[in-house]
Amino acid sequence: MNIIRAGVDIAKSVFRIHGVDRHGQIQWQGKYSRSKWLDAICRKVPTGTEIDMEACASSHHWARELQNRGYYVRLIAAQFVKPYVKSNKNDRVDAEAICEAMSRPNMRFVEPKTVAQQDIQAAHRIREELVRQRTAKANQIRGLVGEYGIVAPVGIQQLRRELPYWLEDAVNGLLDSFRILLSGLAEDLRYLDNRIKALDERITESAKKDPVAKRLMTLRGVGPLTRSPYR
Repeated sequence: MNIIRAGVDIAKSVFRIHGVDRHGQIQWQGKYSRSKWLDAICRKVPTGTEIDMEACASSHHWARELQNRGYYVRLIAAQFVKPYVKSNKNDRVDAEAICEAMSRPNMRFVEPKTVAQQDIQAAHRIREELVRQRTAKANQIRGLVGEYGIVAPVGIQQLRRELPYWLEDAVNGLLDSFRILLSGLAEDLRYLDNRIKALDERITESAKKDPVAKRLMTLRGVGPLTRSPYR
């Protein structure tokens, strides 16, 4: 077989491979389990061949595995593959569509990430989720105290300052049973604050070691949390 490029549709357990020659003629269509597809690639596809996958969960991991075996790997965003799906969507058709999309001269690709880059991305994603949880927690506190006639101030910093006063104020109409609940919510808020602070420190430290991030931070208004090219 004279395969010059191959598209791979990756999944949790079954992987589909579509390989073509320089004329675009199909040379190989395979279906393999998660544990066997890399070996199949190594047997049938020459080292240095271009292999593409959709940029999705686990694609960066598999890209590194293929690169370690000497293949040239590119990742394509799913929305750029969709126009090349020729019939009813399934794994085999998706693999063919990936192979077709990668042949387009003006196609845009996603650069495979290193493990370190994925670690940075994971830190950003976890932080974003914790910020959403903190916002939800603050809104829950505002809603609950509002039912007792207490108007919570705008801004999470103001809310933090007011919480101890609400808990200690003996004449604000709050019963001990609700004060216990409110104290728990305040503890939840402090926990989220501490988690976010720890991630901020981790992200800032990584920014000091990343050459790309250091260059971005020379721009006005760009700091450690906004500078990451791996978010």
